[in-house]
Amino acid sequence: MFSAIVRVFRSVDLRNKLLFTLAIVAIFRLGSFIPAPNVNYANVQDCVNATKSTSGLYELVNLFSGGALLQLSIFALGIMPYITASIITQLLRVVIPRFEALHKEGQAGQAKLTQYTRYLTIALGVLQSTTLIAVARQGALFGASCVKPVLVDSGWQSIVLMILAMTAGTGLIMWLGELVTDKGIGNGMSLLIFTSIAAKFPASLISIAQQKSAEVLLIVLAVGIVIVGLVILVEQSQRRVPVQYAKRMVGKRSYGGQATYIPIKVNMAGVVPVIFASSLLYLPSLIAQFNQPNDKGEVADWVTWVSAYLTKGDHPIYMALYFLLIVGFTYFYVAITFNPEEVSDNMKQYGGFIPGIRAGRPTTEYLEYVLSRVTLPGAIYLGLIALIPLIAFSLVGANQNFPFGGTSILIIVGVGLETVKQINAQLEQRNYQGLLK
Repeated sequence: MFSAIVRVFRSVDLRNKLLFTLAIVAIFRLGSFIPAPNVNYANVQDCVNATKSTSGLYELVNLFSGGALLQLSIFALGIMPYITASIITQLLRVVIPRFEALHKEGQAGQAKLTQYTRYLTIALGVLQSTTLIAVARQGALFGASCVKPVLVDSGWQSIVLMILAMTAGTGLIMWLGELVTDKGIGNGMSLLIFTSIAAKFPASLISIAQQKSAEVLLIVLAVGIVIVGLVILVEQSQRRVPVQYAKRMVGKRSYGGQATYIPIKVNMAGVVPVIFASSLLYLPSLIAQFNQPNDKGEVADWVTWVSAYLTKGDHPIYMALYFLLIVGFTYFYVAITFNPEEVSDNMKQYGGFIPGIRAGRPTTEYLEYVLSRVTLPGAIYLGLIALIPLIAFSLVGANQNFPFGGTSILIIVGVGLETVKQINAQLEQRNYQGLLK
């Protein structure tokens, strides 16, 4: 492994890409600690230290921002607006034929879709920053654990300045991610998410050791190693559907005739269903926060029910709904990202067929059958991985500091594997020997 790292830095081009990527990551982390205008930094730090947990969508955004959300920094929204915009753009392909046509146009169409994603990212940045500042203005950002004012001025001029600063921070993050993709080692947006999540690991482990004991920390580390191994196993697992291409004669030369396969991953949906489920489950509690008590101090029955069952992650009802939503969204997202009919038509157009299956409609039905069977264990796997930190609330007692579970470990492992593959491919181009033997 050491010799592989030496080979990486011996290659001038690859070394420059790695150093450029590290510089962008450093800028990204620095911006996470620069407070936005009109923020009382001292009070924010006191509230962050006093807050024991965050839940729902705030927990997800705070995770993707590397803790910058609760710091109310210029990078408070992190990469979340871009992720949401990318997901929405993919979903719009199902309902807007124009988007589907652009997707099929190749590089030019993808460039247009990317431009739409950028515009939508800025729009979502304005919306999410406005919501965040409104919640902070009402004193509900940290809940009942901290009632100190976190804004210096509540005037509309100061609020508009904060919205502009956070939205500009979102645009800057998007630009930094694209720079890493173009001039760094690639996969820029994912690497920034990786950085945000990995930055919270040391503090989480230290907090567990301080609040609990060294024995609990060792248990958490042991569980984390097992989880990482299982996640790597599942993320690398795939069902390979064999495909045979018939030979074609063009003049005196023959083309085709080779055998290949269609890789259908067990987890084709990635981390998107977890994001969907977390966002949807947080909506009732978000609406309930804005429901004020009446003159007698009473609140509606549905607000009481939401506060009792949908705000605590360790409640069985919350866990059951979370698991079912993840399974449902997994099937939904796989259905819109992998089209068996389109794959079947492409195979038929180029003379490909699955051995033992007729081309056309039988091939489509076979792919649908395989896809439904492979998606089931993938959906259950996502649901169980997402429940790990919630179960840790009651079993390990690690609270929100439990780092090895849910969205974080899926992204850490997925991005790590993809980055190693990219570095390995670039090494093989230059030295005919990869990073891993």
